[in-house]
Amino acid sequence: MLGSLGGLAAGSGTQIALALFFLKAGAFIFGSGLAIVPFLREGVVHQHHWLTERQFLDAVAMGLITPGPVVISATFIGYLVGGLVGALVATLAIFTPIYLGVVVPGRWFIGHRDNAQVKAFVKGATAAAAGAIAGATVILTRQAVVDVPTGVIAVLALAILLRFKVREPYIVAAGAVAGLLLH
Repeated sequence: MLGSLGGLAAGSGTQIALALFFLKAGAFIFGSGLAIVPFLREGVVHQHHWLTERQFLDAVAMGLITPGPVVISATFIGYLVGGLVGALVATLAIFTPIYLGVVVPGRWFIGHRDNAQVKAFVKGATAAAAGAIAGATVILTRQAVVDVPTGVIAVLALAILLRFKVREPYIVAAGAVAGLLLH
């Protein structure tokens, strides 16, 4: 027991860094978790060097095949960086700003939903989120589409999404199966 507590204390600097990073990430989630993919990538891969590009892409894929992609991605990243404690720290940290910023004042937002300024804020935030999601798409595509087979998978996935409106987890699963069959 004391040995595991000592291991926890030894990694406390990393746990604090995880908490601060994911608190900041949670504060910037607007509209969709995919909107913060560029922010997460910059911090996790380039700033802190916690994950490689491939590990980060895997974390995003894990998030996409589960409900709550941002929380799952944060949990997975936290686990890779700091084990079970890191997973818990990252999960709580990314969820806290969302809870404090949306759930706690939720009744106030509902009571003011007809306010012109609130509507204008929501429209602006929605447009910004759409732009951030487009940016995330570019970043993820550059990392994932590395040859002709992955390009074909990407084009087919996009065509299926546009034509049939299939949910993302099914597309990710089908892409994983296609990747296994090709390699």
